[in-house]
Amino acid sequence: MMELIYLLVLFQTTHSVKHSLTYFLTSSSGLQNFPRFVAVSKVDGVPVGYCDSSKKTAEPRQDWVQKLKEEEPEHVQWHIQNCLDAIHDFQRDLDQFRQHFNHTEGVHVLQELSVCEWDSDTDEIIGYQQLGYDGEDILSVDTKTVKWKFTEKAAFFKQKRDKDKARLIFNTNFLTHYCPQWLKQYIVYGRRYLLRKDRPSVSLLQKTPSSAVSCHATGFYPDRALMFWSKDGEEIHEGVEHGEILPNHDGTFQMTVDLNVSSAEDWRRYHCVFQFVGAEDRIITELDQAAIRTNRVSSSVSHALIAIGVVLIFLVFPVFLAVITVCVLRRRRRRNG
Repeated sequence: MMELIYLLVLFQTTHSVKHSLTYFLTSSSGLQNFPRFVAVSKVDGVPVGYCDSSKKTAEPRQDWVQKLKEEEPEHVQWHIQNCLDAIHDFQRDLDQFRQHFNHTEGVHVLQELSVCEWDSDTDEIIGYQQLGYDGEDILSVDTKTVKWKFTEKAAFFKQKRDKDKARLIFNTNFLTHYCPQWLKQYIVYGRRYLLRKDRPSVSLLQKTPSSAVSCHATGFYPDRALMFWSKDGEEIHEGVEHGEILPNHDGTFQMTVDLNVSSAEDWRRYHCVFQFVGAEDRIITELDQAAIRTNRVSSSVSHALIAIGVVLIFLVFPVFLAVITVCVLRRRRRRNG
């Protein structure tokens, strides 16, 4: 209770931030050397728990989750039990889909995505759940009306799920009650990690003189960030292409935004701007041709390499010629001797 009170005090002094707890559940068939069921949980994109059909237990993925496990063991016990239940339920549902579509061979996958989001400022909770088979949406849960929503492909599945009212109520309660409660607990225990802000290193990249200039930011956390190009202090959209925010191996993130700019323009009028959502400070990088990193060789460097090559030829060739001359003379002496 004291930690939840601390949480409320903590967020009164910070910007409004939306946090999320996500569960990825996957059941598969036809894969070699891979568990038939895998469950992964993430808080704000950071892995916090793992379970599969081989180990049949819930494992923490962060040190602060281990502390939560020690202080509140019932939290982990709930996840262990639900992992065991999900292994059986998902395999049964996957077999039904395979049988219905006559998928007796090959790789087939049944996946469930469950997400709850919490706005620390408004205390608003949003929860949603989706089920997919072989990459196509099958059904979702409407937490407001407490109903299943089916796609045309899952029409055969509708009758079975409509009868399972207990499962619908459980999923709805999970998304609107248990999931947000655990999300707040995770943020309390992992606040030093989850609430930190790591500023990125920003670089300007270009493949060829005619290609777009890429502004690349990497090493930032959290992933709630935006980046854009500006001209004369105003954000521009024409000639700009935004890339996705991608994870790095160390838990940070990276992103890229490209700009197509004419060589005839004054490049100093352009700037790349990085900013965390909700923050006022920005990282502004001027479009300076001298600062652009590239894998191409400049003309000055090419001329220098050519000059060095010529010098080496003139230095090495006489030595090479002398060696050949000595060899020829020795052969002649042997023949004459």
